[in-house]
Amino acid sequence: MANPSRLRAAALTTTAVLLAAALAGCGGDSPEDGDLTAQQLDWKDCPAPSEAEGGGSAPSPLPNGTPWQCATMKAPLTWSKPKGDTIDIALIRARTSGPASKRIGSLVFNFGGPGGSGVTTLPAFGTDYTTLRTRYDLVSFDPRGVGRSAPVECESDAQLDVYFQQDATPDTGAERVQLLKRTKQFNAACEKNSKPVLPHVRTTDAARDMDLMRQVLGDAKLHYFGISYGTELGGVYAHLFPRHVGRAVLDAVVDPTQTPEQGALGQAKGFQLALDNFAEDCTSKATDCPLGDTAQDVKDRIMKLLADLEKKPIPGIPPRQLTQTAATNGIAQSLYSKDFWEYLTEGLEEAYDGDGKILMLLSDSLNGRSENGEYSNLLAANTAISCSDAKPRYDVDFVERRLPQFRAASPVFGDFMAWGMVSCTDWAVPGAADHPDVSAPGAAPIVVIGNTGDPATPYEGARKMVSALGKGVGVQLTYKGQGHGAYDSKNKCVQSAVNGYLLNGKVPKAGLVCS
Repeated sequence: MANPSRLRAAALTTTAVLLAAALAGCGGDSPEDGDLTAQQLDWKDCPAPSEAEGGGSAPSPLPNGTPWQCATMKAPLTWSKPKGDTIDIALIRARTSGPASKRIGSLVFNFGGPGGSGVTTLPAFGTDYTTLRTRYDLVSFDPRGVGRSAPVECESDAQLDVYFQQDATPDTGAERVQLLKRTKQFNAACEKNSKPVLPHVRTTDAARDMDLMRQVLGDAKLHYFGISYGTELGGVYAHLFPRHVGRAVLDAVVDPTQTPEQGALGQAKGFQLALDNFAEDCTSKATDCPLGDTAQDVKDRIMKLLADLEKKPIPGIPPRQLTQTAATNGIAQSLYSKDFWEYLTEGLEEAYDGDGKILMLLSDSLNGRSENGEYSNLLAANTAISCSDAKPRYDVDFVERRLPQFRAASPVFGDFMAWGMVSCTDWAVPGAADHPDVSAPGAAPIVVIGNTGDPATPYEGARKMVSALGKGVGVQLTYKGQGHGAYDSKNKCVQSAVNGYLLNGKVPKAGLVCS
């Protein structure tokens, strides 16, 4: 397992190809006077996603026949040199279904990561936003360093298979040396293959890209829907451009006040809470739980499975085996949504019988590995953005001192989250700050949604975001549910509040609770 917020993977291309992609369009089709706000986007049918975006087929039209269209926006490689070299930012949209007279503008989505491709994610969830499309064009993008937008590239698919098979929770000196060696090797590959873009993928850079996007799309204000890391990006945007904030929603909220250590500890607690809730749910049903008689039985069996896999992996997806690391990744992936709990139950049942295929499939999904063995660049981009944003660098001694605290927070995930903190130790680019600045005095109201059962962005982050945004800006909404995020849970109370604000400008009552 890599950094606690990044349980993900990446892909490699040659240095020559990377440099061409990273600096695509340098001095190219930008307006002759260098004013990038004057550029015209050339919207066309979308191609199939690139390997860095996750591969697959070109997005199908929406049920009413509306096609997905893609375009490329030029942005400065270095924002301090706005008339210098440019990079390409990949965009996707679906035009509004409503009449032009009712159109508000574009609603820009970021689905998280950092490192997730908006160009592939928005079509996958497009029907979930049918109501919002009645007054908005739905728009998303690959942030710089991601997918088709000057992608960060690190290791090959074969190397990443090895990376994700490693022991991510070293118990001996030799295992610690191996983990650090492997981490250093990965980070060095990123520097070798992506050196031109690594200093320019901070969240502040992406936020400035979004303000350029707002202007190029023709909107006076940025209307925004940020999920998970997208809430941090939205908060940073509001800090940099408070007067440009339109109607904005932050769902599954990252705590902007935490250091990486505090964030890792919070995630350890969050995933443990989600596992506790899964175990309670399984044993509280009328039918017998196949994993144990009590919730504690369920968790004890999981702990024993992981301990056994540490000593002896079981067959996964040949030729790969299900290791302790892969199994933990698979369990974590299944906790992102209550809809995945049935797969976790089935995967654990089969693993207890010596078959690790389902847990391995879940692990692959989390790590961005497709069935053909190709990886997206999610890990590469996540590492680059996270390590460029965060100033702290943690070493082995620091982690070992914190291990008791992490283990107390989560017997299952504590070690993994703690050791993930060494991921940025040898990173080539210094981190910007201990935590992001999201203070946004003068910004329009921003709806901030916290889910009490969220494993990846614990509920407390919503309150911290509201406070950090400043008085009169953040409006908190609580969803008493399970999984990562709230709007896509289909909860009518949540969706009514969000739709009411985005479509009609009706600010929800602060403190609204949905269950």
